[in-house]
Amino acid sequence: MSKLEQELQQEVEKRRTFAIISHPDAGKTTLTEKLLLFGGAIRLAGSVKARKASKHATSDWMEIEKQRGISVTSSVMQFDYKGHRINILDTPGHQDFSEDTYRTLTAADSAVMLIDVAKGVEAQTIKLFQVCAKRGIPIFTFINKLDREGRSPFDLMEELEQVLGIRSVPMNWPIGSGRELCGIYDRMNNQVELFQGDDEDEIEVKKVEGYTDPLIREMAGEYLHDQLCQDLELLDVAGDPFDLEKVKNGQLTPVFFGSAVNNFGVQTFLENFLKLAPKPEPRHSTDGAIAPTNEKFSGYVFKIQANMNPAHRDRIAFLRIVSGKFERGMSVKQMRTGKDIKLAQPQQFLAQDRDIVSVAYPGDIIGLFDPGIFRIGDSLSQGGNVTFDELPTFSPEIFAKVTVKNALKHKQYQKGIDQLTEEGTIQVFTTVGFEDTLLGVVGQLQFEVFEYRMKFEYGVDVQLQRMPYQFARWIVGDNIDPSKFRINSTLVKDKKDNYVVLFENEYAMRTAMDKNPDAKFLETAP
Repeated sequence: MSKLEQELQQEVEKRRTFAIISHPDAGKTTLTEKLLLFGGAIRLAGSVKARKASKHATSDWMEIEKQRGISVTSSVMQFDYKGHRINILDTPGHQDFSEDTYRTLTAADSAVMLIDVAKGVEAQTIKLFQVCAKRGIPIFTFINKLDREGRSPFDLMEELEQVLGIRSVPMNWPIGSGRELCGIYDRMNNQVELFQGDDEDEIEVKKVEGYTDPLIREMAGEYLHDQLCQDLELLDVAGDPFDLEKVKNGQLTPVFFGSAVNNFGVQTFLENFLKLAPKPEPRHSTDGAIAPTNEKFSGYVFKIQANMNPAHRDRIAFLRIVSGKFERGMSVKQMRTGKDIKLAQPQQFLAQDRDIVSVAYPGDIIGLFDPGIFRIGDSLSQGGNVTFDELPTFSPEIFAKVTVKNALKHKQYQKGIDQLTEEGTIQVFTTVGFEDTLLGVVGQLQFEVFEYRMKFEYGVDVQLQRMPYQFARWIVGDNIDPSKFRINSTLVKDKKDNYVVLFENEYAMRTAMDKNPDAKFLETAP
């Protein structure tokens, strides 16, 4: 084994790259903050609720996010903890930001699913879970807000199975809940974590012989201890046993209970997660599976973000390193164009705080300064023609016609449209015959962000007129006749000149499919 291979093996073993997925308000930004706090990456966790204070959560950096108190774009944070190098991809929980979120999940090796103890599995969690499940990546569940009144742990486990179709194995179990919460029992390590009720630096942990230990009775009282014993006896008999192989295949999710805002159960979760979560794995490409320890550098762009620093008008391409050692200033081949590119200003992130990075390894996410040469899905490689599996695009569900209020600003308008399309904020379509510009998005908030960013980053006021369409289908076939798509639908072209039909309702879509039996109607671009 060469010296570089040994170095790669050591670095890959240390790395854990994961995304946190959840519905809005489940406490995702708070959990991210607390994890960064353990890594010493930030000194003071900024509560998202304290919006009037000047301290904002580290992972929310865009102005519109600070105003609304939600994560709008996926950010990347890196920190070290007990010999591990951790990359967190903080995905937006807001339902309208699915597309950017979905793509970010392709750069993760595992996912942490955050669930509110009172609300259980919510709509957005289901969508994000399905993207992870399709890729078969391990999913770890953190049931949050245990210090508030919520549903029974058994109800929540049943819901995981019925709604998401995944079995679960509780790694710890609450002793009481809401106002009666006095701790959690760690099933794997036979210990009790005591709940102090506010953000303690040190959580008190006591070793016990098992859940019947009199020490727990003394601490929790008879009623709560009897309840704990009944619950755990039932779990021992009827619950799923822990099976690491099933966890790795995404068939079984380890469940942890805690309260991120009180820092309760977070450290236990992090330490267990680091033991169980996978290190960077091989990725599929046109050259077969590429192992992280392959000495030739390779990676792919999964996200592009313009104007991360509005003062500099910069664009950053986010690159997931798949194999080899990244070194600042190295030259790589961009597969789409066949050109050699020098990677001169690579950066690593703690949200919007960036450091120039000299070296990075498989599993790391680096930001590349982009003068407009990168596209989402670009593969970069040092040796051989390695192209990684294409990143999916998702079918928009809301459409609007866009016009510029000031015709003299056309150049800035075009620049804004081009950049925001490349970032994946919007999809752009042109009507066949009329040359109108239509925008398609997965959710309404994307339009608000589009208007906001066009105004404040490009100096252009735009007007959006909502269109009645609900479905987009890419149409593939010979001799496509625009006249067949006039009733409750319209024919447009996407930015690559593919034909797309926009339909007002399902009936119009089914009618068009019946009338065009030789054409294929696809949910995503061919």
